[in-house]
Amino acid sequence: QVELVESGGGLVQAGGSLRLSCAASGRTFSSYTMGWFRQAPGKEREFVAFIGKSGSTTDYADSVKGRFTISRDNAKNTGYLQMNSLKPEDTAVYYCAARWSGGSVNNPKNYAYWGQGTQVTVSS
Repeated sequence: QVELVESGGGLVQAGGSLRLSCAASGRTFSSYTMGWFRQAPGKEREFVAFIGKSGSTTDYADSVKGRFTISRDNAKNTGYLQMNSLKPEDTAVYYCAARWSGGSVNNPKNYAYWGQGTQVTVSS
């Protein structure tokens, strides 16, 4: 069992930055990979970023590549999503998720545990 709790969301102007955190408890943090997803009103949940167990492997959606950075601190049982140069279209609820299985990292069905989400709103 894994519990994930996101924090760090808020309201920011376009061009600004936010850093999301995902605090994990339960199963050994370094034993699973993690992802960040987001969901805007009326839209499906979409992949944002992925990070491997050690942090050496990462992957990003094209829409955030070069602006967002995913990282993790296994000693602190915490994952992060640094978001820079934010745009109004980044407005969504952001979720962190944990997975042990294989399959595509951008498919939410391949993730076993989810946090409750944190709202990010970017004003123009």
